Amino acid sequence: MDILSILGLIIGFGAILGGQYLEGGHVGSLINGPACLIVLGGTVGAVMLQSPLRVFMMSLKMVFWIIFPPKLKSEEAIEKIMEWSNIARKEGLLGLEDIAENESNPFAQKGLQLLVDGSEPEVIRRVMEVELDAKEHYGNEAAKVFENMGGYSPTIGIIGAVMGLIHVMQNLADPSKLGSGIATAFVATIYGVGLANLLFLPMAGKLKAQVYAQSQLYEMIVEGVISIAEGENPRNIETKLRGFTG
Repeated sequence: MDILSILGLIIGFGAILGGQYLEGGHVGSLINGPACLIVLGGTVGAVMLQSPLRVFMMSLKMVFWIIFPPKLKSEEAIEKIMEWSNIARKEGLLGLEDIAENESNPFAQKGLQLLVDGSEPEVIRRVMEVELDAKEHYGNEAAKVFENMGGYSPTIGIIGAVMGLIHVMQNLADPSKLGSGIATAFVATIYGVGLANLLFLPMAGKLKAQVYAQSQLYEMIVEGVISIAEGENPRNIETKLRGFTG
């Protein structure tokens, strides 16, 4: 569980609500159903129009990464690669055939299978880096869905503000309807700007960082497999792989 994300949400929204309370305002004055509907509905509708279905669905799955980021297990990956290296050194590359069939990580399994098939190191690198680039691009596109939401929501908030002011202008003769229109106008702007800067854009940034971390893990696997194919000393391989963990 990512405690920092939880604390960030609590502190960010808590500061806004706390400031409103300390200034003598009522927290309830920031709750406005029509404004929320305009901003959230308009923002989600805009990104749905912009995003391909596959990317949008992936972005929904990645929401959980904010609180429950995927476990990368870099140390476990290094230990596995070292085991593969020692087996290849003692038994040859064909000794990895059984391990390749039982490997749970599809990306690592592909690399092992290429090793067992006797592919040249450069061929292995090209094949694996194509998949690596595709995974990274796909993950970044899904993260950009929230970045786009952060771009749309302030503008949608302004639309909500204008709609509220139109409502006010149409009911100048009826003072009882002025308050709701003005409230919608200002609260919609707060929702748009607040959600963009306190939620959507930070979410996009964190998801991109996690996509990058996953790419680093996959790149480490690529380097490990290539090093085994080139017959490098296991100790040298371990030293190289440790560089990926910082």
